[in-house]
Amino acid sequence: MLCVLVLFAWSISTAPALAYLPPPFALLNRDVRSLARNLPAATALDVQDLNTGYTAGFNARKSMPAASTIKLPVMVAVFEQLETGRFDLNRRVTLEGQDKDAGSGDLCDARDGSTYRVSELIDKMIDVSDNTATNMLIRLVGRRRINTDMERLGLAMTHLLGDVRTDAWSIRATLRTSPADLVHLLSLMAKGELVDQWSSNEMIGILEADQYNTLLPQPLPADILIAHKTGSFFDTLNDAGIVYASDAPYVIAVMTTALPSQDLGRQFIHRISRLAYSDELRFARWRSEHDGTSASPDLTYWTGISEPVTPSSPIP
Repeated sequence: MLCVLVLFAWSISTAPALAYLPPPFALLNRDVRSLARNLPAATALDVQDLNTGYTAGFNARKSMPAASTIKLPVMVAVFEQLETGRFDLNRRVTLEGQDKDAGSGDLCDARDGSTYRVSELIDKMIDVSDNTATNMLIRLVGRRRINTDMERLGLAMTHLLGDVRTDAWSIRATLRTSPADLVHLLSLMAKGELVDQWSSNEMIGILEADQYNTLLPQPLPADILIAHKTGSFFDTLNDAGIVYASDAPYVIAVMTTALPSQDLGRQFIHRISRLAYSDELRFARWRSEHDGTSASPDLTYWTGISEPVTPSSPIP
């Protein structure tokens, strides 16, 4: 797996106050909100600049149908259990009939009683979004443990109230999260603080191998790495990821539901992704021109700029 080792000094709790946004980031915030308000569907999104902690978004804390983005919290809970030594990646899990869901993946066609390593199930759950693999891991870790882990991490809107059952309308209520929750989770991961450094790097590598790249990655340059997870129903499209954009790494989550068509949702996510990428690069140049006064101490990792920083003070 390709793992990108990224260390960021700030925690989300020290992000600059939203009362002030530097001009390029204020432009991003204005533009994404305008696009979101004009979409004839329910939408929510969040973008966080990893060098500074500044955020832009719309309804970022709104509870939304998670679809397969709920697999991010499931993966995190698995790695929490790996860290405690409850099991290891070679632990074999037996497929039971109750695990099967035909919505995505091919494990639903496997024979009951087949066994799979935890590492295989994680890869299938994330990279091909296999629902049966997800249900096997939920059963292994326990729904209560997953919800407890997410609550401890500060994910107020993330709830897993049942297995993945794509043939039931209730899945919209049983799998819930918000863009802010997903961005918080991925920001911790990007900083190497989710479970531990090794776990964060492993999870990033798994997310980089996601085979569904028609949403956030689609409008980005081909050489830009993105560690992300998509999710969809017939009227819902979600994507959340870490984008390694030159000297402007950022985390982004876009969630849509009640879409008149998936094409409309896809176009919306493409526009948000393109805007976030271009404005993040513009923000990086702006910081450089303004002596890096809004940048984190780790900006030198991305740019080589070594000017002093004062993240706690608003920029004039």
